[in-house]
Parts: sequence; C-alpha cells; structure tokens
Amino acid sequence: NPLSLRWERKTIEKPKTKINLEEKVGRSMDSRRRGKNASMQRKLQQLRSVTNSSAVNKASIIVDATRYIEELKQKVDGLNSELGTAESSISQDELPMVTVETLERGFLINVFSERNCPGMLGAILDAFEELGLDVLDARVSCEDTFQLEAVGGESQENESIDAQVVKQAVLQAIQNMD
Repeated sequence: NPLSLRWERKTIEKPKTKINLEEKVGRSMDSRRRGKNASMQRKLQQLRSVTNSSAVNKASIIVDATRYIEELKQKVDGLNSELGTAESSISQDELPMVTVETLERGFLINVFSERNCPGMLGAILDAFEELGLDVLDARVSCEDTFQLEAVGGESQENESIDAQVVKQAVLQAIQNMD
C-alpha cells in the first residue's frame, strides 16, 4: 500500500550550547584541581615522613619542615666547624720533623716531611741566612718526601745562637710558606 506510513523512532540530540561547554570546562577544571590537590597531599605526606612530623594540616607541616631545615643547617655548621678544627690539627701534625744538634762550631739540621712542598728548601735556606748561618754541607731529597740534612756554621760576626732558636726559625719559615 503506497500510502502506508512508517514510524521511525529517532532520538533528537540536544544541540551543543554555550551552557554545555561551560559544564565541560567546569568539570575539566574540577578534575585538574583534584589532581593538583592530590599532588599537594602526596608532597605534604612526603614532608611529614622526612621530618617525622605528626602534624596534619598544611601550615603545621610546613612549620615543622622549616624547623627541620634549621636543625639541619645547625648540624652542617657544627660539622663544618669540627672539620675545620680537624683540618687545622692535621696540618699541625703535617709539620715536618726538625731536629737540630749542636756541633763544635755550628749545627747539624735535619728536616723530614711526608710531603714535598715547592719552595720549602728556599724557605729553610732563607731562615739560615736570617740567623747568620752559613751552609757548609747539605744533602737534599725532595722527590716524594722532603729530606734535608745540612751543616750550618755560625758566621764570625754573629753572636752565639742555640739549637732551639735554629729549630724554631726553621719551623716558622715552613709555616709561613702557606
């Protein structure tokens, strides 16, 4: 029959309107906000665990973290000062061993150092010169360690000096190199 009607069921889609777009944008922003909040909560939880904080709100956790950082800074300062003290005592221990024996007309001077420092021989010879000692004989080795054995004679015009003065002058010359 040509006049028969056929019924079809069609769903009519709601046209995309400005309101629908705003809803989608709002949902998207809510999703991002939830993600940021979750990220912030994870970071705060990490701060709590690192600082052993029992605080639950954000401000208290941050205050605890700030205190923890200050404590760490104080510990670092303390360790640095201990390290400085240890280094200065080590450098005192690294001073060369100096022995001076009195001879008939002069001194036998022995200097030994675990480390060889450029300029050490020059500094020691300058000290001899300032004391008015003439180097009569010397043996020096300065490859890995520093070793000096020298015989220093007092010059004629110089007044008498003792072995302790020579030793102190040599040690002072070495310390003043740095």
